[in-house]
Amino acid sequence: MRSQARDQADAILPADDPGTHRRKTRAAALSIASNAVLIAFKLVVGLLSGSIAIISEALHSGSDLAAALIAFWSVRQAARPPDERHHYGHEKVENLSGVIEALLIIAAAGVIIYEGVMKIIDGPAIDRIWLGVGVMVVSGIVNLFVSRRVLYPVARRTESAALEADAAHLMTDVYTSFGVAGGLLLVRVTGWEYFDPLIAIAVATLIIHTGYRLVTESTRVLLDETLPADELELIRACVREHRGDLITDYHKLRARRAGSRRHVDLHVVVDPSLTVAEAHDIAEHIEEDIRTCLRNTDVLVHIEPQAPHRSEGD
Repeated sequence: MRSQARDQADAILPADDPGTHRRKTRAAALSIASNAVLIAFKLVVGLLSGSIAIISEALHSGSDLAAALIAFWSVRQAARPPDERHHYGHEKVENLSGVIEALLIIAAAGVIIYEGVMKIIDGPAIDRIWLGVGVMVVSGIVNLFVSRRVLYPVARRTESAALEADAAHLMTDVYTSFGVAGGLLLVRVTGWEYFDPLIAIAVATLIIHTGYRLVTESTRVLLDETLPADELELIRACVREHRGDLITDYHKLRARRAGSRRHVDLHVVVDPSLTVAEAHDIAEHIEEDIRTCLRNTDVLVHIEPQAPHRSEGD
């Protein structure tokens, strides 16, 4: 368990390190630049080819750009230190931005479905298919690289909810880009132009699922849901090691998350003959131990003298 805790701590960058903030900001800025370029290409090719799927993809990339801008803003806001109005810092800004980005994903999918249905009703007319296939493939490859090789790695190491949402947003663009390219190829092979709007609608339904997942994940943090079971077990293991040595027991463990930072508090039971200074040293020792197990964790330990109590049953 200790080895696992050390491995996890080593993999995660400290939230208050300026280098961590720079990594997050650079990743968000790259996402903004790539999306701006792809929007221009898709709009031009979509108008030239008449493909509703490509034009819808340009609209989808517009939501990607908005998401990237939100992510860029949120990671900068989350880096601000606590102040008189926000004693626990600003890390939840990232979770809030994750909800907004998820709603943008769902809205973009709704637009794609609407445009696809209208195109089916009015009848599609597609030209310059190979140009459309080319821009979709290039878009998919670029977004796949930015999402998987830039945003996701930084999001994992910094535990950034905003960058994770932005990476997921770009991955929906990867799915739609390759889906649209496949639809255009089917149109080219079969001559049936309805493949274009039908595949656009099918991919949009998958996008809605991604948006729903991001909404639920971000709202859990905003509602102060407890930490995952594996992280809670790491905390318990760190505290249990001191039973019979520094403490006799512990209880009332509570833990939540805000952005990349965790907040943990618990009560530990000690020998009532200890001095205040000795009990304080024990509390600080356990707090530091928990911070070693889980990086980016604020810990508050309350000391209680030994007396009948209700433990967690460990």
